[in-house]
Amino acid sequence: MTPRAVRPPDRDDLDRAWRAVSAELDPTPLVPSPLAPGAMLKLETCQPTGAFKVRGALAAVAALPPGRPAVTASAGNHGLGMGHAAARSGADVTVVVSTRASPVKIDKIGAYPVRLVQHGTTYDEAEEHALTLPGHYVSPYNDPAVIAGQGTIGRELERQADGPLTVVAPVGGGGLLAGLALWARDRADVRIVGVESAVSRGIAASVAAGRVVEVEVGETFADGLPGNLEPGSVTPGVIGRAAELTAVTDDQIRTAMRWLFREHGLVAEGAGAAGVAAVLAGEVEVTGRPVVIITGRNITIPTFIDAIREN
Repeated sequence: MTPRAVRPPDRDDLDRAWRAVSAELDPTPLVPSPLAPGAMLKLETCQPTGAFKVRGALAAVAALPPGRPAVTASAGNHGLGMGHAAARSGADVTVVVSTRASPVKIDKIGAYPVRLVQHGTTYDEAEEHALTLPGHYVSPYNDPAVIAGQGTIGRELERQADGPLTVVAPVGGGGLLAGLALWARDRADVRIVGVESAVSRGIAASVAAGRVVEVEVGETFADGLPGNLEPGSVTPGVIGRAAELTAVTDDQIRTAMRWLFREHGLVAEGAGAAGVAAVLAGEVEVTGRPVVIITGRNITIPTFIDAIREN
């Protein structure tokens, strides 16, 4: 795949994203939790699409030139966000997903006014195909408006929680973590911790190498986490030393999903529970108050039941 020319986001992008997102979405709840002393959970599961990625999608569609169609690839939640943005704005949007994407997410994307294309058996193959289609490509992570849109979580936290904070979030392509890092640049009282799947550590490898590198990607039921980065992606550079990185296993994620359901009555998909998994496993050093972002709830009932079933 030929690297695209993508600029890193800046504070102006974050300001524009905040105007676009705050005009369309209510702030998501921040609730106390027995997870750790002083812990809070940021419930992006309460978004109208069931996941945080609607933020980046709204920011990206708002940034489109008038009349310009958009095309994107998605593991599911970004596609839902783009569908929601299309419904709100009337934008012309094409969403490409793999044939192995979550059925519940595919069905929900198809309910929006978008062109839904299924191609390939992995996210990487879907992304490669999407990049060949006409229109402005909106990456789920490698896009300044998308990154800034995800960073609006931080703008809400400014109004919801006093520092110092340790903000814990899952990492796939790095759009959310980069957005949080962008927001936290001027916040000396905020630490950012990203949680990858142990079988797919593309962000950690790329940050360490100082450039995007390809890694081996293993199987995981947490479908929002695995996959290699687009060549030249700006997310590792934005994240850089601004965030710490750790990883969790599928078993640790299942434990976290059970914990969230038992302690809070919350349904979280695998990626959505990764931050809780890291805290429960002792993989996060906390400074001040821990804030864990529960990023999504879009999971099939059989998969959820299988994940939380006690062995």
